[in-house]
Amino acid sequence: MVNNADGMTTDQAVRSMLLLMPRIVGRAKRMPIPETLRILDLAPRHLSLLAYLQHDGSLTVSRLAERLEIAPTTVSLMVGDLSRRGVLTREEDDVDRRRRVVAIAPQYVEPIREWLAGSAQAWATVLADLTPAERATIVRTMRAYETALGKRMHG
Repeated sequence: MVNNADGMTTDQAVRSMLLLMPRIVGRAKRMPIPETLRILDLAPRHLSLLAYLQHDGSLTVSRLAERLEIAPTTVSLMVGDLSRRGVLTREEDDVDRRRRVVAIAPQYVEPIREWLAGSAQAWATVLADLTPAERATIVRTMRAYETALGKRMHG
């Protein structure tokens, strides 16, 4: 593997990423899940939703859908599922009583923070020394990679 990123050809970079990505995914999967959450059998799709609520606090279903870049009906189904399990709460919005906001139930705040902390701290460590433009490049690249994978899977 080439360690000098400044001089990599596209082929060298692809080869490096093909070796690196499975290791990253493997390490992320081995992050310990608190027992309180393990018994809930949460799916990977729940991780992003819980991460937004953990980092940003209470949000409406519409706002969650916007951030997750999925349909509000899909978010509503996930929120309903997690609400029935007691992981999330739905309450009136203090600003607009017609709206409902979704939050992590108090008994799950700490286990979810603990679960997400390892990954968040690793990202913070890696991204802290980069310029804002470099951080934006990494985020753009990861999104483009996800999009390219989606296109390969769906035609």
